[in-house]
Amino acid sequence: MSGVQRFSRATLPVMPWKNGGGTTQEIASWPQGAALDSFGWRVSIATIAAAGPFSVFAGIDRQIMLLEGDGVRLFTHDGRIDQRLGVPHEPFAFSGDEAIDCTLLGGASNDFNVMTRRGQWRADVRVLDSASAIAAAPHGVLLALRGAWRLNDETCREGEGVFWADVAPQAWQAVPDGGSEHARLAVVRIVPA
Repeated sequence: MSGVQRFSRATLPVMPWKNGGGTTQEIASWPQGAALDSFGWRVSIATIAAAGPFSVFAGIDRQIMLLEGDGVRLFTHDGRIDQRLGVPHEPFAFSGDEAIDCTLLGGASNDFNVMTRRGQWRADVRVLDSASAIAAAPHGVLLALRGAWRLNDETCREGEGVFWADVAPQAWQAVPDGGSEHARLAVVRIVPA
């Protein structure tokens, strides 16, 4: 994987979780083909269909945000973390070292997940709702959450996006296509720690 590549949520492969509580669609990871214990960074979409523990990822910094659905409550049993993900498009950061448990706030939900190996990579995750210049980064993911977006020379409709890895730092001009007042774009810039 190198250069800029397009993707669509509709065609990403779906992998079941080991515990049966949901599924994952990987958008991109680095290095390409790295296992879950050796990636430098990974961006994916998960469907959480049942309550249960999150997998522990030692040495990994995580960010998660609700895409669709009723949402979830993430908590540790000692009370240090107790976070409701009930509002779409609001990133929440936590350590993958934590033993996080999850309960559903209703039915199943879809969540956007960014994981970076601590000490190697750092991710800046934000959501845009208007035209913006996105600072250059050597790795990253852009996902149209609502509406269509013009991303440099690419047009991405809702559920489509681009990712890039191992390139000269890539900057973007992001403009809602057609001036949609409800447009939203997930921006993940991944830079060396």
